Parts: sequence; structure tokens; C-alpha cells
Amino acid sequence: MVINTNIAAESSASLLATSSANLAKSLQRLSSGSKIISPEDDAAGLGESMKFDAQSTRISAASNNVSNATSYTQTQDGFLQQVGNALDRMSELAVSAQDATKTDTDRSLYNAEYTQLASYITSTASKDFNGVSLFDSAAKAVTVDSDATTWSMGTVNLGAAAYTGATASTIGTTTAAISALTAVQSAINQLASDRGTVGANEARLSYTNDALTVQKTNIDAANSQLSDVDVATESTNYAKLNILVQSGTAMLAQANTMPQSVLKLLG
Repeated sequence: MVINTNIAAESSASLLATSSANLAKSLQRLSSGSKIISPEDDAAGLGESMKFDAQSTRISAASNNVSNATSYTQTQDGFLQQVGNALDRMSELAVSAQDATKTDTDRSLYNAEYTQLASYITSTASKDFNGVSLFDSAAKAVTVDSDATTWSMGTVNLGAAAYTGATASTIGTTTAAISALTAVQSAINQLASDRGTVGANEARLSYTNDALTVQKTNIDAANSQLSDVDVATESTNYAKLNILVQSGTAMLAQANTMPQSVLKLLG
């Protein structure tokens, strides 16, 4: 039996320090909800988790871009519906202006409305969405994934010849009305094609957004397996460590009293 070196106390103190450190780490996991408190806990897992986090953030950005593009196409279609109504009325006026019982004075009244509707279509061609033209011929590149891959969205050009032919026409005379009707019918055919393009764009964007949502969910689930703490398991571990710390503290106290038994030998 020795006095200077208390091996039992040193061993108990070492075990208590380990249990206390593990208890503190378990408490951090429970309070933060994260399994990885420091890189030493899981260096490889931390690296994978960081990459998953970054990819998930990029997917969110791509999804926002797709949602904005969807809003863009919906705005386009809203205007095109009104252009369609205007063209329908213009075609009606062009037919009415060909009535043999009408005079050119009557036709001038029809022409006044026709001209205003044409002006509406012309002004619609210059509309924009957040400063980006809605109806020009420039292709719009939409990012569709976390790697910023782009998809070229179909365009609608209200400045195309089919539209300008109708808007430049008049129905002041029977001959002009006949010509205008042909031009308006061509514009209606072009509009039908353009609305089909917008509809196809919306469908593509909808599928893309759904795919991004599924991808983000799966990536977040994989990241959760790496980094999120299992509260039930960790609570059990915390209870165990708490008991170990309490028992270790008690045993250290016992070990520290052992050298006192030497006094019995000296007595």
C-alpha cells in the first residue's frame, strides 16, 4: 500500500473525465439536434453532409428559377388570352364591314374600333415581366437543376409578321375589309400556335419543378441520416452516461479515501 501514488484514484479520475466529456457531447447532440458536433465525430460523414447541404441549397435556387419562369409563362398566357379576344372581335368587325348594306361612313365606325383593338395588340407586344420582354424573339435559358443546366424555353413574338399584318390593316372599305379578314385569320392561327407553345412550356416547367422537389426531399433525407441525431437513441445514451458520471464521481471519492487506511498501520 502506497501514499504518494494513488493508482485507483488516477484510474477513476481518468474514467470520470471520459464519461463527463461523453456526457457533455451527448447533451450537445440533444440540444442541437445534430449528430456531428465536431469533425472528429465523423470526418467522412461531415464531408458528405456538407456536399448534400450545398446541393440542396442549389436545388432550392433552381426550383425558385423554375417557379419564376412558370410565373413568366402564366403572365404571357394571360396577355395572349386578351389578344385572342381582340383578334376575335377584329375578325367580326372585318366581316361586318363587308356588309353590302353598309356605307363607307358605317365602315369608318367599325374601322375606329378595329384600329383601337389593333393598337392594343401592338402595345401588348412591348409588355415585360420584371424588366424582361414577354413577347420578343429572344430565347430564355431556364436553369433546371443544381448544376445550372439550362433549358431553352420556347418564345412568343407578337412582333411577328402574322400579327403586324393584322394590326396594320384597316376596314374602311369593302376591299380593305376583305384583306384585313385574311390577315386577322392568319394572326389567329399564329396565336393558336403560340398559346400551344406557352402551354408546352408550362407543362415542362411543372414536371421540372416536381422533379426538383422530389430530388431535394431525397437529398435532405440522405443528409438527415448522416447528420441528424436520433433523439430516442441519444436520450438512452445520455441516461447511461449520466449514471456513469454519478457512479464515477462516487468511486473517485472512495479511491481518494483509500490512502487514509495507511494511518491504521501507523497507529
